Amino acid sequence: MDRIVGIRQAAAVLGVSISTLRRWEAQGKIVAEHTAGGHRRYNLSRLRPELVRSGDRVTKKTIAYARVSSRDQKKDLERQKQVLENYCALQGWNFELVTDLGSGMNYRKSGLQKLLNEIIDDKVGRLVLNHKDRLLRFGAELVFAICEIKGVEIVILNQGEDASFEQDLANDVLEIITVCSARLYGARSQKNKKLVEAIRAAAEGAA
Repeated sequence: MDRIVGIRQAAAVLGVSISTLRRWEAQGKIVAEHTAGGHRRYNLSRLRPELVRSGDRVTKKTIAYARVSSRDQKKDLERQKQVLENYCALQGWNFELVTDLGSGMNYRKSGLQKLLNEIIDDKVGRLVLNHKDRLLRFGAELVFAICEIKGVEIVILNQGEDASFEQDLANDVLEIITVCSARLYGARSQKNKKLVEAIRAAAEGAA
């Protein structure tokens, strides 16, 4: 019986990336039907597994991601790493551990950029996090939406509140206010420096 599927499912059946399927279609190796909206549809009974050569096969990796906001949280970062390593090892997954030191408001952290680039390049099959907010303070849902589009499984080990939530949130709020006050008063102004120092002291006291 014929079974018609979309490009993501067809790629999963053959164990290759979506870009490989598109390339095979351009080369005439497979035929795809196109809907009125321009979406590709494949008949599974006509997909030949022998098309998959070793050079085309994609083995997607598991990435375990950990982050803390400041160097003062080094112990917490080590704790996150240990939890992730133990969990992935128990599942029998080959994984890569990616870590970041930086605010949850910062979208330019090197580890996060590496993670996003590899997800977009179809190199990641699974993303493992200790807590949702370890990824980003705001914007995590957008990253999760990209993961869904790319067929990346998301595993969040702890759905409850992070043990370092208050300190991390204080650091993020401090960063927001620092940026806003610098724009308002000027980064080098005495008024800005006094405001930032006062807020920093309050944040450290709350943490």
